[in-house]
Amino acid sequence: EDLPPLTHALTTISAPYAAPTLKLPDLDGKTHDLAALKGKVVLINFWATWCPPCRREMPSLERLRQKLGERGLAVLAVDVGEDADTVFSFTGQLDPAPGFPLLLDRDSKAMQTWKVKGLPTTFVVDPAGRVIYRAVGGREFDHDGLIGQLQAHLPK
Repeated sequence: EDLPPLTHALTTISAPYAAPTLKLPDLDGKTHDLAALKGKVVLINFWATWCPPCRREMPSLERLRQKLGERGLAVLAVDVGEDADTVFSFTGQLDPAPGFPLLLDRDSKAMQTWKVKGLPTTFVVDPAGRVIYRAVGGREFDHDGLIGQLQAHLPK
């Protein structure tokens, strides 16, 4: 299939704002709280298994985590409106398999809180807990340009 390439830039938010609450269970039922990740750069990706660009960008998210995770980047993937079985069976086909938490936003409340209009939508939260970048639509997360944008905010 001849798909248009995923883009590889994040949109800078001109007036960074405090990140909304994000507290959701992962596939094993363990709760993850964005507030506990203060001091890290956190990339939050809202997605669903039925969304083709979401499916395409997922392996590049893991490659990004492998490149920058030790430098202080955390990745959270928030699946909207699906159950654990659906998410688990999809991610089982991925290479590389996600090494980041897959969170379940079953009632789409987090999606509303974060004012997500379409999937995939990605936010980047800086170490101070402010939203500094947004990306609507599929991205190639391990592209050098995008990595450069994130590296600027990681601890040296």
